[in-house]
Amino acid sequence: MLVWVGVALLGGVGAIGRFVLDDAVSGAAGSNLPWGTFAVNVSGAFLLGLLSGASVDGDPLLLAGVALLGSYTTFSTWLFESHRLGEQRRPYALALNLAGSLVLGLAAAELGRLIGGAF
Repeated sequence: MLVWVGVALLGGVGAIGRFVLDDAVSGAAGSNLPWGTFAVNVSGAFLLGLLSGASVDGDPLLLAGVALLGSYTTFSTWLFESHRLGEQRRPYALALNLAGSLVLGLAAAELGRLIGGAF
């Protein structure tokens, strides 16, 4: 039961962390590109890779990987913002958002995995 309370609490913390980082990056970037969501998802991919590389499993993985980072990262917002770029007929921004997030997200996850494996 205590683990599920932790899941609920850490889920809330992750969602708030996403909001705070997204807002800070979006405000600093001052661009029409969704840099805040990009920063959230790439940093989340790195942290998930770190957990994977460190062979975290069981309840710690449930708490950190699923609850905290699962609510921190946002696939739906990334796709929504990509769709919006397409509706605005901004194909280069759309391609950059889709490909950049995928490529750098995978690279960040691998970097995290390599660093996590060193511990």
